[in-house]
Amino acid sequence: MSQTADPGDGDAGEPVVVTERAAEQALDLIENEGYDPDEAGLRLFVKQGGCAGLSYGLRFDIEPEEDDAVTRHHGLRVFVDPSSQKYVEGSRLDFEGGLQGAGFHVDNPNVESECGCGESFRT
Repeated sequence: MSQTADPGDGDAGEPVVVTERAAEQALDLIENEGYDPDEAGLRLFVKQGGCAGLSYGLRFDIEPEEDDAVTRHHGLRVFVDPSSQKYVEGSRLDFEGGLQGAGFHVDNPNVESECGCGESFRT
């Protein structure tokens, strides 16, 4: 069963907090794909891989899975599956612009070390 919250900026105990800038960018992309932002959302997940052992994944899903944690931040629905939740609990998702590094970035307090390129991590 999914958990749902509508905190705006995020509250303690949520899988992830999303900045307003990240939510705006994701909502723009969702709408450009033709998805309904009231149903679709951004999925944040952790997968095996990278030189440090784990890496993040982001994708848009039309709807959450039954056992996802579902939260809403600045109008953006965020889906996190139970196995990823333990790795991202307390993280902050932001969007960074710039000439060389535009994109979404996860600031995760659970990370013990990251690889040199910053693409993977270990908890």
